[in-house]
Amino acid sequence: MYGKTLYRNHPQWEIPIELKRRIPNLTIITDPSHICGNRDLLFEVSQRAMDLDFDGLMIETHCNPDKALSDAQQQITPEALKKLLSRLVLRKADIENNTLLSTLEDLRSEIDKYDDRLVELFELRMAVAEKIGTYKKRNNITILQTGRWDEILNHRIEQAAKLGLSEEFIIKVFRAIHEESINHQTRVMNEEL
Repeated sequence: MYGKTLYRNHPQWEIPIELKRRIPNLTIITDPSHICGNRDLLFEVSQRAMDLDFDGLMIETHCNPDKALSDAQQQITPEALKKLLSRLVLRKADIENNTLLSTLEDLRSEIDKYDDRLVELFELRMAVAEKIGTYKKRNNITILQTGRWDEILNHRIEQAAKLGLSEEFIIKVFRAIHEESINHQTRVMNEEL
């Protein structure tokens, strides 16, 4: 993650999510204290971990956090820990109610349709990237055009903000798209004419 973040250690949720996908029975304990680096964000990170169906939390506690010899800013009192834990909402991963499951399946089916369309659009976009690669090759132009990349990224961030999509999300998505475009253009550049 480039740039500044609220956290001492930016939570890379995608790593434990992928671990949970690959090894479903793996126990995952989250350490909000070291993620946050301060006590102000502990509840938010703890709730997120529970919402992701992780198995537990490791939260630094001290009877007088401000006097702790290390990591004082990220520690809380036992009373604050009790309050934080009592505020957590623990949700279930398994859905036993058939009506809830049916509604969820309908919504997931809708998501699947959009995902199918996204993949088809990615294919169309990469076909254009290959045409650009062919044009650049014929005219001895480099693959990376930093001005154009900056223009794309800034425009998409601005567009996404108006639609309620986070900058972090758009940067991740468009970096991946840009990298795939570069891969397609590189392949075209290295083909025999």
